Amino acid sequence: MPDEISDLRFFCILAAAGSIAGCARAMGLSPAAMSRRLSTMEARLGTRLVTRTSRHFALTAEGQRLHEHAVRIMQEVDEAEAELTARAGIPRGLLRVGVPSEIGRKMLAGVVAAFVEQYPEVTVQLTLSDAGLDVIDDGLDIAIRPGMPPDQEVMTTSLINSRRVVCASPEYRDRKGLPATPHDLLKHDCICLIRRQRIFNEWVYFDGKARKEVHVTPRLATSSSEVVHDWAVSGRGIALKVLWDIADDLKCGRLIECLSTYRWEDVTLCAVYPSRTHLPSRTRLFLDFVRKELRQAYFGT
Repeated sequence: MPDEISDLRFFCILAAAGSIAGCARAMGLSPAAMSRRLSTMEARLGTRLVTRTSRHFALTAEGQRLHEHAVRIMQEVDEAEAELTARAGIPRGLLRVGVPSEIGRKMLAGVVAAFVEQYPEVTVQLTLSDAGLDVIDDGLDIAIRPGMPPDQEVMTTSLINSRRVVCASPEYRDRKGLPATPHDLLKHDCICLIRRQRIFNEWVYFDGKARKEVHVTPRLATSSSEVVHDWAVSGRGIALKVLWDIADDLKCGRLIECLSTYRWEDVTLCAVYPSRTHLPSRTRLFLDFVRKELRQAYFGT
């Protein structure tokens, strides 16, 4: 018979999966076994936890309250286990990490794989999303993002810092030329990023020590930083990208740096995590590992 702690862990997985079938895949068991386990839990607690039909799955009000408590309890259990195993020098447990798609694919995927190879008792779930992951709402241990978060209820540490680059492809240069000054961008086809219905068309640069902005009018805009990159490489327009995203493209000539005599606003890649007094050793080790690997890869330090 499953004990109460394993029941709570099961219920957290079920709520995160959003379906009996998804929970079964996550736990490597059959949907029938998951359905029976849920029914057993509901019978023991004397209340329905989930409303489920062939097309609908949702937590009841009682299920939502149980889930809130279960998440907090499992975090405390995981932290207690991590603290005990850390004393033995063996980090272990689950680490949930969220990161924007392009950064995750280009910069973090290999680092995460190297981390779990070095620490085989740690499991990492890497979520790639351009929807703006929230470390609290999305149940993450770490969210990696460019720029500081607005939420003051979380902790933040810097991983690497890089400059932004105005760039275009050789094909675009041959077809439309390149801007000589930031103001010339107003006459060019610009590509902008969208986040939460906001178009990032205020491109910040420094003329000497003065901070200035040029408000470009995008011909193309998207919520995907990877699509911005692909459009720029294919000659669709001029983009403002972080150097770590396009370093290889500049080296091989797929992209050309524009307006290099101007300094464009820097960006910091930050790791965000919930504010906790005792940070699990696996989290500390992961942050140190990622910081070292990224700085070595991009700056040789």
